[in-house]
Amino acid sequence: MAIHVGDKVPSATLKVPSADGIKDVTTDELFRGKKVVLFAVPGAFTPTCSAKHLPGFVQNADAIRTKGVDTIVCLAVNDAFVMGAWGKDQKVGDKVVMAADGNGEFTRALGLELDGSRFGMGSRAQRFAMVVQDGVVKALHVEAPGKFEVSSAEAVLKGL
Repeated sequence: MAIHVGDKVPSATLKVPSADGIKDVTTDELFRGKKVVLFAVPGAFTPTCSAKHLPGFVQNADAIRTKGVDTIVCLAVNDAFVMGAWGKDQKVGDKVVMAADGNGEFTRALGLELDGSRFGMGSRAQRFAMVVQDGVVKALHVEAPGKFEVSSAEAVLKGL
C-alpha cells in the first residue's frame, strides 16, 4: 500500500554524494524539523528525467525555497555514484540533494515502486513528488504511468 497524506515518512538510509564522498543520510535526518520537497524519478540520465523533471527543480529552486522549503531532494533507485554524476551533468550544485535509494528499500517502504523490467531497468521508483513537513507527508503527487504532469517543479510550486 502506498503512503498517503498525513502518514509519517518511513525510516530508511539513503546515500548522498558530496564533496567529501558518499554519505549515509537517514530519512529522519533529512526530514526532521524541516519542510522538504522530495521528487522521485524512474532513473538518472533517462529522457524525461534529464530533459524536464530534474532541470525544472534546479531552475525553480529559489522560488520553491521562498515558499518555506528548506531542502529539495531528487530520489532515484540508482547508486550514489550515478546520482553524483547526473547531478554534475545537470549542474545541480547545492540546489537539489541527489539521493540514491540504491536497493529501492525506501521506495518499497513508500509503496511507490515501479516494475521497469520490461525496459531492462528492474525495480525503480514511480515518478512522484511530495511535500514533507517534519517527517509527515503534507502533499503527494504520483504520476500516471508514462505521464509527467503533477510531479513537475511548476506543479509543486503552485501547490506550496
